[in-house]
Amino acid sequence: GVPYDLIELLFFAYRDFVSDPDRILADYGFGRAHHRVLHFVQRRPGLTIAELLDILQITKQSLNRVLKELVETGFVEQRTGTQDKRQRKLHTTPAGQDLAMRLVQLQAKRILAAHDGLGPEGGEIVARYLSGLIDASERPKVLGFLDVPARRKAD
Repeated sequence: GVPYDLIELLFFAYRDFVSDPDRILADYGFGRAHHRVLHFVQRRPGLTIAELLDILQITKQSLNRVLKELVETGFVEQRTGTQDKRQRKLHTTPAGQDLAMRLVQLQAKRILAAHDGLGPEGGEIVARYLSGLIDASERPKVLGFLDVPARRKAD
């Protein structure tokens, strides 16, 4: 049958997982797209626009709007690549780093609280389960992406 309970649990879990950051983002006039961009740029300094488009799987037009707002408000900066001058490398500013950390700490607190009742192998089971929800064709790329050290050498 249809696992309505799990489908609905996933909806409610996601709703609450993003609700804490949503409240802070609203103070800046930002939404979830801004959060995702800020998160990945903070986690991977020097990320290119092409790499970010691949991660988020959104249109270039959508990304450009959000990125423009993050740059204009001083949370993200674009630097020209040293090897390839056509490349724009994305970095969070100190203000962007502070905001990204505030948001991730809220989400980490929720995740760690949920982990508390799971036992020692719980986190691994949850990770395998969530990985299983990712399209099989995308899974190796996503899991490989997770293995990449978060901080690359700044360009």
